[in-house]
Amino acid sequence: MFYQILAVALKEFQAILRDKQSRLVLIGPPIAQLLIFGYAATFDLNNIPVAIYNQDNSQMSRELVSKIEGSPHFEMVKTITKNSEIAPLILNKKALMVVHINADFMHQQITENGAHIQVIVDGRNSNTALLALNYIRSIVINFNQNQLANDGKAPLPAVLKVRSWFNPNLISRWFIIPGIVALMTLVVPLIVTALSVAREREAGTFDQILVTPLHPVHILIGKSIPGVMIGLIEGSVIMLFTVLWFEIPFLGNLGALYIGLVLFLLSTVGIGLMISSLSATQQQGLMGAFLFLVPAVILSGFATPIENMPALVQDLTYLNPMRYFLIIVRGVYLEGNSYADLMNLYWPMALIGLTSLTFAGWLFKHRMY
Repeated sequence: MFYQILAVALKEFQAILRDKQSRLVLIGPPIAQLLIFGYAATFDLNNIPVAIYNQDNSQMSRELVSKIEGSPHFEMVKTITKNSEIAPLILNKKALMVVHINADFMHQQITENGAHIQVIVDGRNSNTALLALNYIRSIVINFNQNQLANDGKAPLPAVLKVRSWFNPNLISRWFIIPGIVALMTLVVPLIVTALSVAREREAGTFDQILVTPLHPVHILIGKSIPGVMIGLIEGSVIMLFTVLWFEIPFLGNLGALYIGLVLFLLSTVGIGLMISSLSATQQQGLMGAFLFLVPAVILSGFATPIENMPALVQDLTYLNPMRYFLIIVRGVYLEGNSYADLMNLYWPMALIGLTSLTFAGWLFKHRMY
């Protein structure tokens, strides 16, 4: 039985490697997505285009302007001299933000113990606007503290001291790139297995397999082995890149991560074989794979928190194996999680994998023709 399953697995490997499109799926998407997400996908804002309208032009206002100019988050694009210049900059997206300092800024600071600064921000992208406002707010708070210290006055009554655990510098790359391990080990094995049975039907070799002495379950196991092996290799390569190239800290147990990876791959391969058993052509298999991929990624918490989703949608995420593996990957990388910490995430993936593989076997037997 072992040699029969091995023969099917080797035949499947040869079919994948001989097919030019399959080879591109194995090599192209992992490299492209790793580079795109590693360098382009980030929640950090740098070089925010900002314009300054300083009507006061005092030493105090110039000091505030210099703090904005010296920040790595802002890039000065224009110094405004009149009100009519503000609207075109925001409307044409030449500046995300305009900082307006009134003519009596220094006078108010000295005599009224505080002055107003107007910030006009482009709110069309609300997330970007909120991040930019937080950056400018921190600069103003720092400016106020320095002014109080220079005047010999008591500091502000309460000063917020922030200490971020697991990601001290709040680098969004540390959050995004470990998720690529989960994303790519979902995409490639799913597509490979979703095309396996459909490829046989389309090529007309499916009947030849059925007349062999192999049991349908053995054929299914043999077809699942390449998907698992490819996923392990893809995952291992991406993990090496995350640590050696992108310098993401790896604080947890490698064995605990690989247990989660194997269970996740079994779930993914089971779903892929279900899709393939239902598909008559490779085009149908590919379409089915992408129909599953998009909601699986959205409902995994990869980009948006699950807690922000409606209650019914949150319940649906428990059927998504990527939800569990994403927590495992980020927990092992950033939190230093071990086997005991992840046990409550292992068994749901094992259950999903067992159910999907069992159902794939049933479909394979009942949709032979």
